[in-house]
Amino acid sequence: MDGPSHSLASLIVVSFTLFDDAPVSLPRRVTLVRLAGEIARCVATVGPITVEGEVYRPTATRGGWVYFTLRDRAAQIDVKMPASLTRSFRPKAGERVEVAATLQWSNDRGQLQLLAQAVIPVGAGAIAALLEATRGRLAADGLLTRPRRAIPVLPWAIGVVCGSEAAVRKDIESVVGSRCPGYPLVFFETTVSGPMASEGIVGAIRALAAIPEVEVVILARGGGDAPSLLPWSTEEVCRAVAACPVPVVSAIGHDGDRPLCDEVADLRCPTPSIAATVVVPDVEALSRQVDDAMRRAAQALGLATERAARRLEAIEPARALRTRLDRATFTVERAGIELRSCHPRGALRYAEERLAGTPWRQIAWERLGRAAGRLDSEGRHLSALSPQRTLERGYAVVTDADSKVLRSSTRVTVGDPIEVRLSEGSLQAQVTGVSTAEAAS
Repeated sequence: MDGPSHSLASLIVVSFTLFDDAPVSLPRRVTLVRLAGEIARCVATVGPITVEGEVYRPTATRGGWVYFTLRDRAAQIDVKMPASLTRSFRPKAGERVEVAATLQWSNDRGQLQLLAQAVIPVGAGAIAALLEATRGRLAADGLLTRPRRAIPVLPWAIGVVCGSEAAVRKDIESVVGSRCPGYPLVFFETTVSGPMASEGIVGAIRALAAIPEVEVVILARGGGDAPSLLPWSTEEVCRAVAACPVPVVSAIGHDGDRPLCDEVADLRCPTPSIAATVVVPDVEALSRQVDDAMRRAAQALGLATERAARRLEAIEPARALRTRLDRATFTVERAGIELRSCHPRGALRYAEERLAGTPWRQIAWERLGRAAGRLDSEGRHLSALSPQRTLERGYAVVTDADSKVLRSSTRVTVGDPIEVRLSEGSLQAQVTGVSTAEAAS
């Protein structure tokens, strides 16, 4: 037997003989079909591999498949590249590539080859050309100029896509511990370098986005050379970032590293530590912000109360009864609106909902409760001063025939018609006698 088949067959370790009584030293007699089957089973045990080499004699078929030989100084093997991979990268003769593949044995041709699952360039020039081609496709679809989403100030939880190395995760946890201990983080560890890394990164982004509590995702990775950072520039990862339903922060490598996902993400940070600083709220600064909001709310409430008191003093009781407008209640409502609008983020209720479930929830809850208590107290005080409440205590408002409030008995004479307005309804009456203040004394 000649060629590669003979060399592979010699590697097969036989643990049994065809006939029990046959001498051990004699070779087994097998058919070609059985030999090919044993070779295929041996090849299957190798599993997925990654190998690097030079592209030699690439050939494309009408169906889009590309066949080439991957060679080094002392060895070579044929590679079969599916059409789905050639849409993002087509190898050229002479360039160096890294191939993630599985071994495949062809019975009809008696040949061993690699079935590629990913092919990425290794040379600097080839990588630059690949990035430029990918950038052009992303720009054509508007992904590089799309509107960027704002990073939430108080996200319920923060998702982090990172590798299994301890450095990146430790840096992020250290920042969180100093700014807001106990803030919820959801880590998703995956492969972040190599030909198959982009598939894992895409899956991690989608998995974190599917968690309802996660409101922002950080892509975190330490530094590295251009080939190791290449998965973060693949078209699949960039499109997954753009399609993510929550904002994405890209923190890949160091300050000088700029993968394509930086250009698609909603925010780019030089390092994972800086990304954590931007996304994780500072509990001390947030506490000062709440204190400032409470102070301004108290000032707004005091001013509103003073304005309401002045307006209440100037109200004519008869006019208030005719229009049935409780100005005191209206003023309290306005004070409530101003109280809500003075908060930097909007309503205090928003801060109350956002602060619920955090380590400093009790402190913020007590402060909000005190503000609400003061507002209720001022409202009850203003309501007690309203004209309607005065009438409910047994008093009445008397008006003359011109509907003017009578404050002196000298304005009417015996026989004049008058109207007595009560808490509920009114009385039509006639003056039968008049006494002055002097006579009463």
